[in-house]
Amino acid sequence: MSTPLTSLSELRERKLNGPKVAVLTAYDYPTARLLDEAEVDLILVGDSLGMVVLGLPDTVGVTMDMMVHHIAAVRRGVKRAPIIGDLPFHSYQTPEEALANARRLMEAGADAVKLEGGTAFIPQVRAIIDANIPFVGHIGMLPQSVREEGGYKKKGKTPEQADKLIADALSLDEAGAVAMVLESVVADVATEITRRVKSSTIGIGAGSGTDGQVLVTPDLVGGFPWFRPPFAKVRADIAAEITRAAREYVVECRG
Repeated sequence: MSTPLTSLSELRERKLNGPKVAVLTAYDYPTARLLDEAEVDLILVGDSLGMVVLGLPDTVGVTMDMMVHHIAAVRRGVKRAPIIGDLPFHSYQTPEEALANARRLMEAGADAVKLEGGTAFIPQVRAIIDANIPFVGHIGMLPQSVREEGGYKKKGKTPEQADKLIADALSLDEAGAVAMVLESVVADVATEITRRVKSSTIGIGAGSGTDGQVLVTPDLVGGFPWFRPPFAKVRADIAAEITRAAREYVVECRG
């Protein structure tokens, strides 16, 4: 196994010379500690916790207080891997708000912050980066916009969409993003973005041409059986094991 990342500054070398970057999500101490010990490169405390931890219908209901709570728990479990914290819905509407909330996530234990959007959010991105806070972008399908877009849709299918994605990526790159998540982006477009930007691209449902991949850990280990995205390769069945153990316990208790 290759040596895992210990610093965000190593991303540039990995982009140029490999290997690709492996990223997983964590929302609690034990999961974070296990992922760190498994030598995952980066750990994302994503607002996906709204669905896979809190049972919300989407990420829109996740608050700053929730993100601070879960980032602090993850921080306690991690010794090595850099931690990325999501800025949740409506927490970065102005540059001032973006910076204030980015600082809250860093104080909770994040090593970098991430927000959704491209060119339209460059003032917020620059405010964060100018304060020496490492920044990760997120373009393509934006979960925080799922209600206004009417669902989860693949991005980059038309030339116009592809051009917008490339423009968003280049603007984030020029602003100084250390990495950017490309979510549900047509593979050819994701590959083209990866070729054109200096920052590391981290794909999810965006093909294999990115500099790394990210998955929601419950999707990887079968911990959320009620929904599994088609691009996620399930490598365990934690839900079935929990159910089996609980049923055995119930039978034993009842005699």
